[in-house]
Amino acid sequence: MGNRVLVVDDEKSIVKGIRFSLEQDDMHVDCAYDGEEAVKYAKTNTYDIILLDVMLPVFDGFDVLRQIREFSSVPVIMLTAKGDDMDKILGLEYGADDYVTKPFNILELKARIKAIIRRSSKNTHKNDDNVIIKGDMQIERESRRVIIDGKEINLTAKEFDVLELLVTNPNKVFSREKLLNIVWDYEYPGDVRTVDVHIRRLREKIEKNPSEPRYVHTKWGVGYYFKE
Repeated sequence: MGNRVLVVDDEKSIVKGIRFSLEQDDMHVDCAYDGEEAVKYAKTNTYDIILLDVMLPVFDGFDVLRQIREFSSVPVIMLTAKGDDMDKILGLEYGADDYVTKPFNILELKARIKAIIRRSSKNTHKNDDNVIIKGDMQIERESRRVIIDGKEINLTAKEFDVLELLVTNPNKVFSREKLLNIVWDYEYPGDVRTVDVHIRRLREKIEKNPSEPRYVHTKWGVGYYFKE
């Protein structure tokens, strides 16, 4: 079997449809129907990606995501209600990598899943510049680890992807739209707030003073860049 996916939703008809479609692409799919079950699956198995509904019994999707982020940086796509911007923003705040609004097109969902998995797999390949050192920051690209002042920083998959792109292109300013298209690896139909949230969360983790960043800077009206 190919990539392993955990689908979490209390609507069994939706889970059944997603599972059937993903299995057609040789993916292995586990299914959970409440938050508690989802956390147990995530703790006892290794997944390439998790699809996580917001509205769940026992623990809601945000609580599940918060618990998962305590022990894993597995990519997570949140499934949110159509037009509920607050759910999208909260999902990103808690460490989601992406979101899809219901009702969704299964082909679009599969494209997003494959794009995120493809991006993650690219970053696990060995290369001659596996370790990048910038000041007191050390980035290990193969193992996807970030260490600052000897302390490992726990980044989500997308936070690492954004940092890696900026670090490997020092002083180059990327617009928010460009970051969406490169890091999310497809013509992203969402809005640029996704990038803003990820940048802010990244700064909170890697900067001693996020309001006066040393590494990730803003070019007002243009975008973001890593200062050499």
